[in-house]
Amino acid sequence: MQLDDTDRRLLRVLQKEGRISNAELSERVNLSPSACHRRVARLERDGFIRDYVALLDPRKVDRPTTVFVEITLSGQADEVLEAFEKAVGRVPDVLECHLMAGSADYLLKVVAEDSEDFARIHRQHLTRLPGVARMQSSFALRTVFKTTSLPL
Repeated sequence: MQLDDTDRRLLRVLQKEGRISNAELSERVNLSPSACHRRVARLERDGFIRDYVALLDPRKVDRPTTVFVEITLSGQADEVLEAFEKAVGRVPDVLECHLMAGSADYLLKVVAEDSEDFARIHRQHLTRLPGVARMQSSFALRTVFKTTSLPL
């Protein structure tokens, strides 16, 4: 299915205001409420809208520290990659894991209370991940810009 201009307008609004009522959304994108509801249902059914979530303030939930961890594995065999990916998915403090091209094999985004908490996460979880040959961690000093909205 291809997205038309109306679908893109719907998605732009929903990315920023996921709890908007159907009535208000239909006004914002200039559709009738029933047509708006049908389009949103189709976008959900076709997988364009994957989920609706609440974005939490990391400071309010005691996770203000963001650490980016580059991981290089001991090998590139499918078994090594699969074992690592399965295990890293079970670490609750890891928000994102990306297979990379470049000097590191994976890039993780980890949240922690502070540097001591990250030391605990490192010791209890990251060092125990299978196949890890090298790790390099970088602490974010300040988030300059962050969005969850994809450009449409």
